[in-house]
Amino acid sequence: MTVSSVARTAGVHRSLIHRHGDLHAAVLARASEPPPGTAAGTQVSRQSLLADVANLTARNGRLSMHITRLERRLSEALGQAAWEASGLGAPADIETLTRRTTELEQQILDLRGELAERDEDLEAARAANRELMAQLNR
Repeated sequence: MTVSSVARTAGVHRSLIHRHGDLHAAVLARASEPPPGTAAGTQVSRQSLLADVANLTARNGRLSMHITRLERRLSEALGQAAWEASGLGAPADIETLTRRTTELEQQILDLRGELAERDEDLEAARAANRELMAQLNR
């Protein structure tokens, strides 16, 4: 039951009910009453209330632990960001790139060594070829 429904049924504007405090109070009082044919109130047992309290207490504990974990993660993330912003520690990306650069430089040195060996082998093969050609031409 609302002020609008009572005003509509009575054929008056709802402002009339709002202006008359006694009418407004009567409508609100009637609206707060349970509909006819229902029980006077919800029957709740003490055991169900205790079970609800236990469940809510357990949920509260789980949420508190979750909040603690989130706060710890946030603290670690902020600490890492402050550490990187201060310039005291190199970011993980730079460390990874530095390591990869060192690996590639070593690989370049190895390949240059192999190339030098092949150049020596090629020069030796050419020298042997010249000598054989010189022997054939004599």
